[in-house]
Amino acid sequence: MTDISDVDELTLDELRTEIAEIDHELIELIARRTYIAETIASVKQQHDLPTTDRDQEGRVTARAAELADRFQLDPEVVRRVFEELIELNKSSQRQRRHDH
Repeated sequence: MTDISDVDELTLDELRTEIAEIDHELIELIARRTYIAETIASVKQQHDLPTTDRDQEGRVTARAAELADRFQLDPEVVRRVFEELIELNKSSQRQRRHDH
């Protein structure tokens, strides 16, 4: 990771390369998160539990907003990002059920 004090010495291309590397890591983390969410959905299905848990979704988005605030990010924007991640998981789960 680039030390922020070194930013003055970086070129635009180097900064863009850094962003591309971070984007790659984010995609890997999203894929990992999706895999785990699918595993949770499988466990819920085995135990005849509902796949949607609004209370848990609320806890996830609230936790994300709280963390965002600690990192001086807009909590509402981060909350919306996590709502989209949850939707991605639901969509993936629906697709998996349809394919099987």
